[in-house]
Amino acid sequence: MTCPICAEDTVQAYRPFCSKRCADLDLAKWLNGSYAVPSQREEDAEADVEGEETAHSRPH
Repeated sequence: MTCPICAEDTVQAYRPFCSKRCADLDLAKWLNGSYAVPSQREEDAEADVEGEETAHSRPH
């Protein structure tokens, strides 16, 4: 099995990653929103639309 971050061989202690560094990089991507699981709830879709509308109305 290879690490999904750097494609090196995995290490049992950090599986599916090769090192703590790659595991931490993956966690950081989840925490900063680079990875996201789409929601199927209607209220989430409405909140996203409202959030985009207010973001466009604010000055940069």
